[in-house]
Amino acid sequence: MTTTRVLRLLSLLQSRREWAGGELADQLGVTGRTVRRDVARLRELGYPIEATTGTAGGYRLASGSNLPPLLLDDDEAVAVAVGLLTAARAGVSGVDETAPRALAKLQQVLPARLAQRIAAVGDVTVRLRPGRGSRVDPTTLAVLAAACRDREMVTFDHRRRDGVSGERRVEPYQLLTGYGLWYLLAFDTGRRDWRTFRVDRIAGPTPIRLRFSPRPLPAEDTTAFLASAIREAPYRYTALATVQAPADVVTARLPDPMPDRVQALDPRTCTVLLRGDSLDVLVQDLVALGADFTLDGPAELLDHLHMLGKRLQDAGPDQKSR
Repeated sequence: MTTTRVLRLLSLLQSRREWAGGELADQLGVTGRTVRRDVARLRELGYPIEATTGTAGGYRLASGSNLPPLLLDDDEAVAVAVGLLTAARAGVSGVDETAPRALAKLQQVLPARLAQRIAAVGDVTVRLRPGRGSRVDPTTLAVLAAACRDREMVTFDHRRRDGVSGERRVEPYQLLTGYGLWYLLAFDTGRRDWRTFRVDRIAGPTPIRLRFSPRPLPAEDTTAFLASAIREAPYRYTALATVQAPADVVTARLPDPMPDRVQALDPRTCTVLLRGDSLDVLVQDLVALGADFTLDGPAELLDHLHMLGKRLQDAGPDQKSR
């Protein structure tokens, strides 16, 4: 038995929830008996490794309060540091405060050569502005991520855009981040179809201890699938504004980074697709444009704009008193 092989075994156990004994033997180039001896050695060192018997028997590293320090190789340590450095823009509640603390703790326990590499990454990394979407609860995110990893069905309450909530039972596959938001890609067993759920609208996710066999994903490029789902979602009101401003300027001003909603007509003009379940949502986007525009939309929207314009005008100083 060599220390290098035992450390390699520990690294494998940390990288996946569960391994079959034969898989570990193949990865390490040893016999199943040697794997069992090495597992016993790790247990003596304090690592809580659980085992199952039978032809499909395997091993997994259980969680516990006495778990010894995490083993990271050089590339993994730098990857974790980079993730912490950029975590503030991920739209997860509390990460702005906790990520720097976690990074400081990581640097304290790493060898000097690795700490220096991580410090160099921090010195040349520019933190981008966080997304403007709703922030998600980190516990919700962690539960969903574990369910995706373990192929475990989960139930949760989901709030629709109209505010109505309902229970969903899904097979979770991926977490996608984009457009300032987090989304869960899952197969909805009640509706027998693929769905994308905004994570900030998910409450009380609970794994139900039921594993599922993976299905073929709905698209090879799941980010494109998400963009398509967002574009095709039905809304009560839609309108098209032609704006006298460059497309990149208008995109930066809009609070909702919906894909492909801004299209350039020329360097100084663009169109903006407006969608919402209330007229006030469309009005908010129109105000955010910050430029002159013409509008093609439903009569209700135009009437609503005229009413708001009159209300604002009436709220101003009395012209006769001047």
